[in-house]
Amino acid sequence: MPGRNLLLASITALMSTAACAEALPDTLQYEDTFNLEYAASPFFSHDGNSVFYERRSMDIMKDRTHSTLWQVSVDGKRHRPVLANNANVRAATLSPDGNMLAYVSDQNGSNQIYVRYQDTGQIAKLTTVEFMPGNLTWSHDGKHVAFTLFTPTHDKPLFTGMPKKPKGAEWAETAKVIDTTSYRSDGRGYLPAGFNQIYILPVSGGTPRQLTTGAFPNDGKLDFSADDKRIFFSANRNTDYSLEPLTSDIFSVDVNSTEVTAVTSLPGPESSPTLSPNGKYLAFNQVEDNKMSYQNGDITVLELKSGTVTRLTSSLDRSVQQFEWNSDSDGLVFSYLDHGQTRLAEVNLKGKITTLKATLGGQSLGRPYTSGQFAVADNGTIAFTTDDPLRPADIAVTTKRGTSTLTDLNSDALAHLKLANVETMPVKSSVDGRDIDAWIALPPNFDKAKSYPLILEIHGGPHAAYGPHFAMEIQLMAAQGYVVVWSNPRGSSSYGADFGNLIHHNYPSEDYNDLMDVVDTAIGKGFIDEKNLFITGGSGGGVLTAWSVGKTNRFAAAVVAKPVINWISFGLTADAYPYFTEYWMPGKPWEAFDHLWAHSPLSLVGNVKTPTMLLTGESDYRTPISESEQFYQALRLQGVDAAMVRIPGASHGIASKPSRLIQKVGNIMAWFEKYRTKAE
Repeated sequence: MPGRNLLLASITALMSTAACAEALPDTLQYEDTFNLEYAASPFFSHDGNSVFYERRSMDIMKDRTHSTLWQVSVDGKRHRPVLANNANVRAATLSPDGNMLAYVSDQNGSNQIYVRYQDTGQIAKLTTVEFMPGNLTWSHDGKHVAFTLFTPTHDKPLFTGMPKKPKGAEWAETAKVIDTTSYRSDGRGYLPAGFNQIYILPVSGGTPRQLTTGAFPNDGKLDFSADDKRIFFSANRNTDYSLEPLTSDIFSVDVNSTEVTAVTSLPGPESSPTLSPNGKYLAFNQVEDNKMSYQNGDITVLELKSGTVTRLTSSLDRSVQQFEWNSDSDGLVFSYLDHGQTRLAEVNLKGKITTLKATLGGQSLGRPYTSGQFAVADNGTIAFTTDDPLRPADIAVTTKRGTSTLTDLNSDALAHLKLANVETMPVKSSVDGRDIDAWIALPPNFDKAKSYPLILEIHGGPHAAYGPHFAMEIQLMAAQGYVVVWSNPRGSSSYGADFGNLIHHNYPSEDYNDLMDVVDTAIGKGFIDEKNLFITGGSGGGVLTAWSVGKTNRFAAAVVAKPVINWISFGLTADAYPYFTEYWMPGKPWEAFDHLWAHSPLSLVGNVKTPTMLLTGESDYRTPISESEQFYQALRLQGVDAAMVRIPGASHGIASKPSRLIQKVGNIMAWFEKYRTKAE
């Protein structure tokens, strides 16, 4: 039967082809990092009927975050691009009448200020400056934009007697002279001479005019006075500003005479001046500096006519983040950190606080840190970046009728994949019975009857907070079959000043015990393989990882990322050394040598048996790579299995580029897999 034989041959061929075809993965892969998007910087249209926001995506060709501007109606029915091409768009801000949109873009190669006319879509380039403008702020009449701009200074060289170089000679580079306290900064490297100054620019076209001068770091939020004659700003204008890391006041500069006038002079830093819509009050953030390592700032209001100053949020005992006036000028909406979440509340001018039903987040793609931004419309509608442990940030709005999510930026990238479910995991500290918040990610296809390897992931800061938020690093770890736990041990932010300062001049300390309690709680669930426990963390989490392997041998392997290993050397090499030595240490390194050494992971290195990898950016000036090198060399001297992974060009924020996030997680997982004991 030739027909039957032909049919059988065809079926066999099809089956063979199907067998050869590779099944598409149904779990998260490293390359999925480039598919993520998230929302940021929302603000309302003039009529309050739509929300503008930055749509940030991963550019696989340029290995960077690409930012465009989109607009979505409050009812969610219209969602369209406004400025969406190959250029980056940042710091967009709408004019008071809603007719013009100012923003910063690199569309012609360098970052410049542009204005888009909303009725016609025409775009005008307003600046041609050397450095990137920041803090764009409209005047109330819509005729000017103020901004900050780094302005170089040109000091005379120390040595001027170099002989003339012969024509064609090849000499060494000229020596660089450093004579300032602040001379390098993480993410920026060695700093050029100069300061941020305030400029004003007519939007009808013209030349930016410099308003401030002097060797003072003018930076941060700007706001015009009600009559547009002055601009409020925050600065430390003392000559020894570099040695006063938590000192700043509010000033105003006259836009005509450029005269600078002090507006506040409270002890501690004042920042983010924000004028009320009626022009009567100036709100700002203020910290009553008590020299503790963890301090909460409060929303503070100055009545401009009387000079009366009122602290509004002292009773909250939480870290205030963003704040905005309501349209009636009788109160403010603000975000604050609480138990690993970013929440919203309102406060009136008498200090009465009312919590709102909105949780912000989704903007810290790498690890599950707190985050979130919001905006308030004149009609009271609030737009915010949403929080979801399985998705990066979308835009949502909340009104008196309820809350709704307007965008869906990641279903195309993630909806078809099996992700790790995130659950809360309450922990009781064995030290003093305190409640410790923790979370656990269960790998795809989780089966509680099976036994899984465990990764303890520790946050940095140390005064920072994790929460039940989307985190690509956590999800990638879980996708490879690991249970991942993270927590907020003592010292974390979002729990009040007392909890934060339990590690003041005592770090690391019992925070180690809290972390081990987290591990024990996870093991107590019955599905953790105790032979396959792993530990990692970055920055402050790197400190605690290195400290932990000096205290216990229970972990099969460890990855210590961008750590402090030796507080003595750290105090004299970190970029923010005036702050660290004054607020984190009981004295200068030579004054508190024994104390600092006793809290240094290097002091415990003789106990370490755990195979340990060090991972740090080569351009990290916050926790310089020399810290990692000390621990690596000490481990090698002892014959402990150790490796050092150096990320070229990376600063403290290793995962600032998508490919670096992949390198970071990939190397961590490769190290753990090397020491993971496979089931027989």
